[in-house]
Amino acid sequence: MSLRNFTAPWWFLLLIVVAAIGVGYVVVQRTRRKRTLRFANLELLEKVMPARQGWVRHVPPIVLVIALMLLTTAMAGPTAEQRVPRNRATVMLVIDVSLSMEATDVQPTRLAAAQDAAKDFVTGLTPGINLGLIAFAGTATVLVSPTTDREGVANAISNLRLAESTATGEAIFAALQAIDGFAQVISGVEGAPPARVVLMTDGKQTIPTDDGDDPRGAFTAARAAADAEVPVSTISFGTETGQVTIDGKTQPVPVDDESMREIARLSGGEFYRAATADQLHRVYDTLGEQIGYETKDADASRPWLMLGTLAALVAAGSALLIGQRLP
Repeated sequence: MSLRNFTAPWWFLLLIVVAAIGVGYVVVQRTRRKRTLRFANLELLEKVMPARQGWVRHVPPIVLVIALMLLTTAMAGPTAEQRVPRNRATVMLVIDVSLSMEATDVQPTRLAAAQDAAKDFVTGLTPGINLGLIAFAGTATVLVSPTTDREGVANAISNLRLAESTATGEAIFAALQAIDGFAQVISGVEGAPPARVVLMTDGKQTIPTDDGDDPRGAFTAARAAADAEVPVSTISFGTETGQVTIDGKTQPVPVDDESMREIARLSGGEFYRAATADQLHRVYDTLGEQIGYETKDADASRPWLMLGTLAALVAAGSALLIGQRLP
């Protein structure tokens, strides 16, 4: 802990006074000893004085000096980093519902596993977060606008239905639009709340094309997210061996890690890989910790104040016990 971790470090100037008290005590003790030896009859002094207490008699003043140091530190306003729940943030959960999500390389299906993990994420997210939901296939649909009502989002996740195509860019643009609209409603003097998009998909963009740099493509949307200071955390879900049967034909539906990694990089977000349901749960747990909590400098003077007060009480008690008087 350095001086920059104190809100009022000038209180440490009191330590000069505390040091002066300590030095004064030492000087007084030495002066008293010299004076006693100079003017007293040693044989008589040994008979009338009680047995010497030695170093024990110095315990009360030493503990008192320690108490003053601890209390001075408390007055200087020490702070420490603490993990606290976010009370003001917006998150859009964007889930791919294209036909490739019917693949069974993740049991029972990619979609079912994704629904289960997403609902755990929703219910475990801290209450102060405003959470919205978007489902996308050939188009993107805002199923739930940002809200603190977790039940509505969880119900919408349970009712997700598959559709054709994958419009990843449209999904990100829809999320940004939902975040911007919500921010205009709730923005106050503090400005718009921080926001993030959590994008979970299993395959390549097919609409408008497979080219992410199309004006409505995923990479263009990721750059727009970066401009809006809304990072996109991407989850690439599934395996390289996934297959689905469409119109009687078996088609491979491998995951597209590279595109998801690039979307995260362009937007300033994080990329996650999940090849199993358990991995997906762990990814959502990690995101829940990152999104739901933040680290802040909080007041940490209470322990110093408690220790200082206890030390002062010990000094007073030991002084009465050893010298029959307060220090």
